Amino acid sequence: MSGDGLLALAQFAGLDAGLLARYGPALLQGLKTTLQLVALSVPIGFVLAIGLAYARLEGGVFTRAPSSGFMGFFRGTPVLCQLFLVYYGAGQFHAALQSAGLWWIFRDAFWCATLTFVLNTAAYQAEIIRGAVSTLPRGQREAAEALGYGTFGAWRRVLLPQAFRVALRPLGNELILMIKASSIASVVTVVDVMGATKRAYSGSLDFEVYVWAALIYLALVEIVRRVWNLLERRMTRHLGSA
Repeated sequence: MSGDGLLALAQFAGLDAGLLARYGPALLQGLKTTLQLVALSVPIGFVLAIGLAYARLEGGVFTRAPSSGFMGFFRGTPVLCQLFLVYYGAGQFHAALQSAGLWWIFRDAFWCATLTFVLNTAAYQAEIIRGAVSTLPRGQREAAEALGYGTFGAWRRVLLPQAFRVALRPLGNELILMIKASSIASVVTVVDVMGATKRAYSGSLDFEVYVWAALIYLALVEIVRRVWNLLERRMTRHLGSA
C-alpha cells in the first residue's frame, strides 16, 4: 500500500493521518514479517504433523511414545514458554550447535520464533489429523488393504484425503490461532506487526497504534475465515448434492 493509500485509509476510518503516515510503512513491513512467520510455520508444521499422527496411530512403542510425548508437551505448555526455551535456552548449547552447523538458526530471533511455531503447530495439527483419521469407518482401511495397499499406501491414497475433509475446519481454526499467536514473536525482538506497533507507541505515546494492530489482525483473520469457507464448500460440495 502506498503512502497516499495509507492517508486515504486514515481519513476514511477517522484515524490520525499524520501518525499513520509516519508509522504506517513500518507496520506494513511488520505485517510482511508476520505473514512470513505464518507462511513458513504452518505448512512445515503440517508436514511434520502427518508424520506424528502416523507414528501415533500406526507406530510401535518406540515411535508411539515419543510422538505422544512431543504432542503432549507442545500442546500442554504455553507457546511463550516454548519460545523462551528455544531462544534463550539454545545459548546453553552454543558450542554443540555451532559444530553441528545449526547455530545460524538459533542466533537469529526470526528463525527461533519460526522453529517454535513449527513445533507448536505441528503438535496441534497432528492431534487434529489423528482425530480425523480415527473417525473414518473401519471399512475404508479394509478396502485399502483389499486393494493391496500397505499401511503407508492406505494412508496416502485412502485415509488422508478423506481425513483432510474432516479436519479442514479445525485446521482452519489452527491457522487463525497461529496468526494471532505469532504476535508473541515480538517479545524476542522480531519486528512483526506487534513489534512494529511497540516501536510506534514508544515513539508517539499514542495508544491509537494498538488499534491499528488490532485492525490488522482482525483483517487477516477475516480473510482467512472467508477463504477457508470457500475452500470447505468446494471440497464438500458433493456431500450437499448427495
